[in-house]
Formats: sequence, C-alpha cells, structure tokens
Amino acid sequence: MNAPELVVRNARLRGRPGPWTLAAGDGRLGVVAPEDPRSDLQAPVTIDADGALVTEPFADAHLHLCKVHTLDLAGATALADYTSGTMGAAMGAIEKAAEVKQSQTYEAVIGRARSVLVESVRHGVRAVQAFADVDPQAGLTGLDALLALREEFRGLVDIQVVAFPQNGLLREPGTGELIVEAVRRGADVVGGIPWIEWTDADAAEHVDRMTDLARAHGLRVAMLVDDAGDAGLRTTEMLAKALLERGMIGRGSAQHARAMALYPEPYLRRLMGLCRAAGLGFVSDPHTGPLHLPVFRLADAGLPVALGQDDVEDAYYPFGRHNMLEVAFLGAHLLDARTDTELDRLYDMVTVDAARVIGRAVPALEVGAPADFVVLEGRTVREALTRHCPPRHVVVGGRVVASTRSTTEFGPEVPQCSPTAPRVR
Repeated sequence: MNAPELVVRNARLRGRPGPWTLAAGDGRLGVVAPEDPRSDLQAPVTIDADGALVTEPFADAHLHLCKVHTLDLAGATALADYTSGTMGAAMGAIEKAAEVKQSQTYEAVIGRARSVLVESVRHGVRAVQAFADVDPQAGLTGLDALLALREEFRGLVDIQVVAFPQNGLLREPGTGELIVEAVRRGADVVGGIPWIEWTDADAAEHVDRMTDLARAHGLRVAMLVDDAGDAGLRTTEMLAKALLERGMIGRGSAQHARAMALYPEPYLRRLMGLCRAAGLGFVSDPHTGPLHLPVFRLADAGLPVALGQDDVEDAYYPFGRHNMLEVAFLGAHLLDARTDTELDRLYDMVTVDAARVIGRAVPALEVGAPADFVVLEGRTVREALTRHCPPRHVVVGGRVVASTRSTTEFGPEVPQCSPTAPRVR
C-alpha cells in the first residue's frame, strides 16, 4: 500500500481484544493492527472511533426492491391475509398484491427503489439480492428499473437483480418467455416461487425450468419455497434435488421456507441432510410473518443461514428502513436470542453469512481485503443492536460514503449522567 488515504484509530474489532488501527489505500486495507500510541501513521482522512465497534458491512440476501413503498397502493387486505394466523392465506395475499402491478411504470419503480437504496448507503448495506417481479402484469418494468439502479449505485451497493416469477410460471402463461428475456437483458440471478403453482407436478416443473435456465447461463438461483402454513409443501426438497442433479452444488438459496417450522422431525432431518449435500443456503425474514424458518436449527446442522429485510412498506410488511441492524434486533426477539453468543450469530447472519448465502466473497477485516466496513454506534454487538441506528461512518473502497450523528439537547432541569453511566451518543 502506498501512503494511506484513510486511517481509523481506537477501533474495537469483534473477537480481538484491545483498540485497533485500520488504514486503507487504493481501495484496500493496508493496516489492521493493534493501536500503537507511538505510530505516526497519517492520512488525509482520519476517524477516531473512540472505542466504537468496527465490522464488515451488511448484506441483505432478500429484498423485494421493485415493490418498496407500495403499501398504500395495495391496500390493507393483502397485508392482513399474509400476516394472519399461520399464513394459510399467503397465496391469496400474493394474488391481491399483484393488482398493483397493473399500472406499474419504470419511472415509479425507479423513484421508490432509489429512496431505499440511499437508505442502504446510510445503513451500511453493501450488497443486496434484489427481487424484480417479472410477469404479464409487470412485464419487465421492474426488472429494467433495478438493472438501471444496479449501475447507478455501482461502487456503493452491489445489487444482484433476481428475475422473479412472483405469480408462478405455469399458472401465468407468458411468464417463462419473459424470464428468459430478463436473463438476456442482464439479470444476475434466476428466481422462482414453485409452491404457488396449482399442483406438485407443476411445482417440480417450475423448479426444473428455472434451474435449467440458470445452469445454461452460469447463474445462481434464488427461490421462495414453502412460504405458507402448510406442512405438506415440499418445494425446498425439489430445489435441493434439482441443484444436485444439475451439478449446481452451492449455487442456490432458499428464501423463507416457513413451512419447515411445521415439518415432522424425521422428514426435517432428512431434508437438512439433502440441503447440506446440495450446498443450499437459506434466508429467513421472521419479522414479516407469524411463521418462520427454524433458523438456529438449520445453522447448527451446518447450513448457511442469513436474515433478510424482505419488504419495505409494501403489501407484506408495513415498516422497514433497510437497516439490517434493525432486522437482527427484531430477529433477536422473534428467535428468542438473548445471549451475547446468540447475538453474535445473528450479526453474522446480516454480514458475513449473508454474503456467503448470495455467493458473494465473504468480507473480512484483514490486510489486503477490500476497505469496506462500518463504524457502529456502540462498543459491542449487543450495544449496536440495542440502538440499531445508522453507523457513525460507512466506508466503501476506502472512502467515507456516509456519516451520521444524532444528538439531543436537554434542558437544565434534566439530571446529568454520572461519568460512569453508559455513553449514549
């Protein structure tokens, strides 16, 4: 490394005691070393982390980016169906939500999705697996918009665009041809939602056609599988088998797989073994529905698992800021994760494990690695999750691309904190 362009001092790193110094130049980390008060290392930009935690950036393995901020257009009925009970009405919710796409335009998708991607930068989300609905209603408007945004945000947020047949493949004539055209236009990933087809045979054909298309073009697959409260759904198994049969081990991810929470124990064990053989990764979004994947059970079985944002203010979830700390914070409650060890695992699921699930190089804070990292609010993972606010600084390629500060001014009648009280910035 030549003379550094950025130096971060007094940083805390996960699993490494003591304060650390990081220095970056030419887009890569040139120094990751214990803090040395005698060092004369200088750079045009210097950040005093003041004991704050510095980690790898966030990755979102599942975001319906073409749908963001459409809740008011969709109305409340679809949301009520999708989040009620054990998700028995999930298929009906998807059908109702599809009505929004009748009037969807490229310009509208661009505007809504761009606002979320700006939030991605603010919150240190470095990579996103972004689903674009492709069907006779939406046509290719959503896909084209996300492809354009992929270029607009290149170097800030790496967007993997998924060509996604949201309403099914066989039950929506003409969708297959549109997916092929989406791949021709530059989609990064072939999507799927086989469980929504009318029969198991159609679901299997859905999986086969989409995995064949992915293999033919050297792409990965990302499918929403078994996303309803029905223990009879078996499309996760179909996907794992298809990957094995085509020699695509490690080339796919299963999104949601909520029905796995209902599977009998013998079948669940067999399925986990099959998925492990297929190198299938999983993405769970427990905050967007009352039923969710048994996250820690799968992770304990050696399967890579990530958490995803899933939705931002659409027909399936009324909230969302594309803040993966917030996603992990919600996951801590919904997955009953309280100990520091469990919180560390959740943090991995929105950083390094999320990158692994979407086939991206796993980020690391080590010499020679890309200088992509976040300086958090908090000294530990637990403190960062407690606050789940934007990072103080977001660094991409050795450049500070976002900085956030929040302060509160108290009146004189408010008691002052003692020097030993926890610091809240």
